[in-house]
Amino acid sequence: MAPRRDFYEVLGVGRRATADEIQRAYRKIARENHPDVNKDPAAEDRFKEAAEAYDVLSDPNTRSRYDAFGPDFRQVPEDMDPETWRQARAGGGRGGGGGSRSPYQQSGRPGPEFDFDMDDLFSQMFGGQGRPGQGRQGRGRMAGADQEAEITLSVEEAYRGGRRSITMGGKRLDVNIPAGVADGQRIRLAGQGGQGAGGGAAGDLYLIVRIAPHRRYRLDGRDISVDLLLTPWEAALGTDAAVDTPGGEAKVKVRPGTSSGKRLRLKGRGMPNPKGGPGDLYAEVKIMVPPSPTDDERRLFEELARVSTFDPRRAR
Repeated sequence: MAPRRDFYEVLGVGRRATADEIQRAYRKIARENHPDVNKDPAAEDRFKEAAEAYDVLSDPNTRSRYDAFGPDFRQVPEDMDPETWRQARAGGGRGGGGGSRSPYQQSGRPGPEFDFDMDDLFSQMFGGQGRPGQGRQGRGRMAGADQEAEITLSVEEAYRGGRRSITMGGKRLDVNIPAGVADGQRIRLAGQGGQGAGGGAAGDLYLIVRIAPHRRYRLDGRDISVDLLLTPWEAALGTDAAVDTPGGEAKVKVRPGTSSGKRLRLKGRGMPNPKGGPGDLYAEVKIMVPPSPTDDERRLFEELARVSTFDPRRAR
């Protein structure tokens, strides 16, 4: 299995990037690689990879732990000191001593040396229980594996969040969906993964969110687009029109002379964001004509055609 890429590298930002820089980088990648717009088979993998990186780096707490412990941060105990962890990962005992070999020793590359036995170190750190996942005598206890599964949500469910029950492996689980959850984001269910052995703790279950295509709403990161259908006279004369949003009906002001394709922005009416500002909603104007004009409608359209000098093919 190929090693997982550094999350900063995935988003193309430096390790000192601000929260806004991280968000902009993620949104750019998400727009370019979303499965709805990019049919390249590799695009979905890039989209998922960026979503996971953003999920970690957009949260100050998980970003801090990622910076301290790297890709292993989910397996590191909450009270672990970063320096102790680095020593434990790098050490292996200068004099042999039966201790575990460090990654440097296993690869044959030169690396730092520490004059202690790894089993002794873990025994001290975990109250005489040896390595994490081992029993009191350092044998037989093994933590369960983390597992992943997908959960599909509608746009409305992702917008509102809330409790949802799912069945995994014949077991019913209650899931707390955060409001504004993004496509590709992971929801952690602690202790719901693989079972441990020898009294070891169960692993965690990570639910990868998939937001189903919607007949009305189109997502671009946290921005939402929706069609706004107008009559020719509403577009020509202007109006206040109602527009549906996942959070309920909103009003948008249509200026006189609005043409099809115009995008009217409703700031902050897009997907919520528990880690920052919400997205925006864009009402995209589409001018509709009567499919079967009445006699009066046809007469008025004919009169308009006779008196109007407007030619859209020459107005550009």
